[in-house]
Amino acid sequence: MSESTTPPAAKSSLIFVFLVVLIDMLGFGIIMPVLPKLITTITGEPLSHAAVYAGWLAFAYAAMQFVFGPIVGNLSDRFGRRPVLLGALGGYAIAYALMGFSSSLLWLFAARIIAGIMGASFSTAYAYIADVSSAKKRSQNFGLIGAAFGLGFIFGPAIGGVLGEYGTRLPFFAASLLAMINLLFGFFMLRESLPPEKRRPFNIVRANAFVALKGLHGQNKIVFWYAASLTVWMIAHVVYPIIFAFYAMEAFGWSEWTVGMALACVGIGAAIVQGLLIRVLIPRIGERNAVIIAALSMTISSVFYVVAGPDQGWLIFLAIPVGSLQGLFQPSINGLMSNAVSDDTQGELQGAVASLQSLASVIGPPLFAAVFAAFTVAGSIYYLPGAPFGLAGIISLVALGIFLRGYALHCTSGEVEPPSDVKPVDV
Repeated sequence: MSESTTPPAAKSSLIFVFLVVLIDMLGFGIIMPVLPKLITTITGEPLSHAAVYAGWLAFAYAAMQFVFGPIVGNLSDRFGRRPVLLGALGGYAIAYALMGFSSSLLWLFAARIIAGIMGASFSTAYAYIADVSSAKKRSQNFGLIGAAFGLGFIFGPAIGGVLGEYGTRLPFFAASLLAMINLLFGFFMLRESLPPEKRRPFNIVRANAFVALKGLHGQNKIVFWYAASLTVWMIAHVVYPIIFAFYAMEAFGWSEWTVGMALACVGIGAAIVQGLLIRVLIPRIGERNAVIIAALSMTISSVFYVVAGPDQGWLIFLAIPVGSLQGLFQPSINGLMSNAVSDDTQGELQGAVASLQSLASVIGPPLFAAVFAAFTVAGSIYYLPGAPFGLAGIISLVALGIFLRGYALHCTSGEVEPPSDVKPVDV
């Protein structure tokens, strides 16, 4: 932790970074219930075509995060975390307001592109947490990001659904207002976490995911394995936001309300695991065992999705708490990676990781959508709506294998201190 950042300041700053991510997720969740209607209103086309446009909007968002993640991370290493985080909030406010005022698809795409660029600030949020956290506390504090995602996933759609009753565009303006309020709060309350002596010049050549990872690999080869594991994991993880609603309606005939309640349970589980449970488990069992538990929990929960019959929708409510333990995966690996690189490359590390996660968000959706269609289309050889979840479970085991290889190198490497796991068990 920086000597210039006192413990009370660090605590308030962690709260602010938590709010930055929460505001973004609330904004994303708020617009989910009304985005289809907005697209149909703008284009005059039916909902089926609107879904295609929504998919391309999601692609544009993920592509911008992939490109700008390392750029934003490197900018934060040069100019500090505070201006980048505040700038991102201003960008969110503009993007959501643009969506509210949009009268054409062009404006919608412009707004999502801006939001995608601003969303690259997640890398800076992680770097800020690394700055103000001790090595032993980093993995636990990284869990705050996951908790913010979970809470945003719980409350965002509910707020959007209520506001949508009073106007399709009102939720977009509400999301913009939330970003502006947080910007004002941060302007007066957020302290810089990266002291001038730890900053480094901005290098555009290094500001892309592959060059950044190559540079970090040269600094410490272990990071490559951890980053590869996290990327594969994220490909598996996107099955939930992409396929869950389609799966539940196809397999069990659930209504939108039931799907929403189930997704709220997913968000609650994520918030509990990453906001609370992670602070108890990781110090006791270590990052290695936490990652193993996370991967196995996803694989086991995927079995419920695959085997559940038309009258067994209740099995999903058993799968959700089991699968929630997968929330241990990303914070644990982020903590290990952060401890394996120098202080002045934290932003570059998190920027590269953010881009790789965005790449996973580009790869995963069409992959799982294609599998879902292949196993549910009329005349399919074998009807199995849960097939995408089965594939995700297999991919999570691949991610675990990559992680264990990197962890083994970490334990034997002389480049950095070995992980501080407590008596890791053999698997």
